[in-house]
Amino acid sequence: MIIEAKNIEKSFGSLKVLKGIDFSAGKGEVVSIMGASGAGKSTLLQILGTLSTPDAGSLEIDGTDVLHLGSKELSAFRNRKVGFVFQFHHLLPEFTSLENVMIPAYIAGRPDKEAREAAAALLEELGLKDRLTHKPSELSGGEQQRVAIARALVNRPAILFADEPSGNLDSVTKADLHQLFFRLRDKFGQTIIIVTHDPELAAMCDRSLFMRDGLFV
Repeated sequence: MIIEAKNIEKSFGSLKVLKGIDFSAGKGEVVSIMGASGAGKSTLLQILGTLSTPDAGSLEIDGTDVLHLGSKELSAFRNRKVGFVFQFHHLLPEFTSLENVMIPAYIAGRPDKEAREAAAALLEELGLKDRLTHKPSELSGGEQQRVAIARALVNRPAILFADEPSGNLDSVTKADLHQLFFRLRDKFGQTIIIVTHDPELAAMCDRSLFMRDGLFV
């Protein structure tokens, strides 16, 4: 398994959001997590993606016990092994598409030429060859989200986490984006974990899980 979580618990104050979740996914698997708002989906995704720490439980990613890494080690691990795509793309407005995608590669210490080539190749792969020098304000919503996906993939992470990645897009752009995840998996072999409210996207996945009140049902 590329990711294995056992008995994950998380509370915010007196509210117990996750009540002992077990989750695993294999290499190259695309898994969707569905459920009503407040079920704990995004909290679980943030813990699996090492952005948040559980109150109890264990988490291994690609053979590493991530809950026992120091903060510097964890940041380096996350930069190498994990990619994120959110509903809101969080691109930096003052930078071009190419520069936005290069940022994680720079953080990983890759040389400028290598980072530039990797970013350009990914943007071309995602159909944005003519948008390399455009800033986010000059791109459509679907283009902005594809730049965000390229940024998430530039260090070739083992796992891509996506939280409502198509929540802001029109139906045609949404369908294109959904297909894109599976093309990327087939080409790069990433494991992809997607939190979504979209039944069409969930139906396309290898496996679909449903959360209610902090547990899978």
